[in-house]
Amino acid sequence: MSQDRFPNLQVSLPAWVTEFIPADDHRYSDDESKMRLVLDLARENVRRNEGGPFGAAVFDGDSGRLIAPGVNLVVATKWSGAHAEMVAIGVAQQRLETFDLGADGMPRMELVTSTEPCSMCLGATLWTGVRRLVCGARGEDAEAIGFDEGPKPVAWVTELERRGIAVTRDVLRDDGRAVLDAYRDAAGIIYNSRGADAG
Repeated sequence: MSQDRFPNLQVSLPAWVTEFIPADDHRYSDDESKMRLVLDLARENVRRNEGGPFGAAVFDGDSGRLIAPGVNLVVATKWSGAHAEMVAIGVAQQRLETFDLGADGMPRMELVTSTEPCSMCLGATLWTGVRRLVCGARGEDAEAIGFDEGPKPVAWVTELERRGIAVTRDVLRDDGRAVLDAYRDAAGIIYNSRGADAG
């Protein structure tokens, strides 16, 4: 079987992301500073027409060091799994050379995301090893502009916390909504496979 019959799945951060991020020794002291970075990534992703209005990042929760940024790359990669959270998680795991961000000896990792995770990213969060999830806009804010966030348990926050993942919501929520609204106003692609009301 020819190797080029099935392309390799390759997901790379756009070059601008690295240039956009402060030096490795920069520390993010609180949730708001982490969320500002994530929202800046989402906003820039929209401005450059690189993907959807979503940003995420994995941080060392103990030191405040950025481990990995992520932006939505669904349209660019032609892969529905390339949500900002998935990209950030993948970059973090590759950078740290582990599939388990909660392994013994690891610092307490946090996933910060501009909008609450959809059902796919919620499921992925459970398996990453992160110990904290910080969210900006809510799922209903993304749905309000046409995105399908998928079915999530009503008590998803309680379920994450039961599994040892602390959850903080509504950090700079209005700013997160503004990024979503700007994407809608710019006629950004709503890339649900069958539309937000698909059943």
